[in-house]
Amino acid sequence: MLQEFPREGHDSWVPESQVGVGVSICLLCDDARALHREAAARGLAPTTPYVGNRMWVTTLTDPDGYHLDFESPADESDARNTE
Repeated sequence: MLQEFPREGHDSWVPESQVGVGVSICLLCDDARALHREAAARGLAPTTPYVGNRMWVTTLTDPDGYHLDFESPADESDARNTE
């Protein structure tokens, strides 16, 4: 679960720096390369997919500055060709 913090009232909090600095959220998906193609086609700026730890990875940054890593399994030949 992700929650947005209250900006006003009893439990409010206002960050001292930009929200999202240093935070990455990793999400498993079926096909990170397909997600990359779809995001790019919609005008977003995903990173070029790469293989790390035998997973395809592409990253988007949301409007608050959070890095959203989308990962999907890479097969043996993918891992050998990119590491």
